[in-house]
Amino acid sequence: MLEIGTAAPSFSLPDQNGQMHTLEEYRGKKVILYFYPKDNTPGCTKQACGFGELYPQFTEKGAVVVGISKDSVASHKRFEEKYSLPFTLLSDPELQAIQAYDVWKEKTLYGKKSMGVVRTTYLIDEDGIIVRAMDKVKAAQNPAQMLEIL
Repeated sequence: MLEIGTAAPSFSLPDQNGQMHTLEEYRGKKVILYFYPKDNTPGCTKQACGFGELYPQFTEKGAVVVGISKDSVASHKRFEEKYSLPFTLLSDPELQAIQAYDVWKEKTLYGKKSMGVVRTTYLIDEDGIIVRAMDKVKAAQNPAQMLEIL
C-alpha cells in the first residue's frame, strides 16, 4: 500500500466506454480511487452498488469515484449497465495502475496461493496527494466509510 502524504501515481487507462482517463484530469477534485478484484462477483457488486447509491452525496462533497480492476472494457460496460453505475470504471489488464498503487499481491483462497488484486481504496486530494489509504476493506461498508471520511 502506498504511503499517505505521497503523490498518487499517474495512470492512463480506458473506461467502460473505451475513453482514456488520466489521474491529472481530476485535479481540483477529491478522488476516491478503489481497486477491486472482479466485475459481477458478490463483494465487488456490493461495493460498486454502494458507491452508486451514495454517488450524489460524493459529488456534493466535490469528489469523484473511480473503480479499477483488470477486467476488460467490455466486462466493465456490462457491469455498469447491469447495475446502472453512475461512475467511471477503468480497465487495467496490463496491471499498470494496479501495480503502481501496490495492490497486486499474493492471496490465499481455500489453501491455494495466487496473485490478485487486494481490495484497496485510496482518497486522493485536489492536488493529487494520497490523504487516506485503506487495504483489505469490507466491500459492503467501504462506500459509507469513504463518505464519512470526506
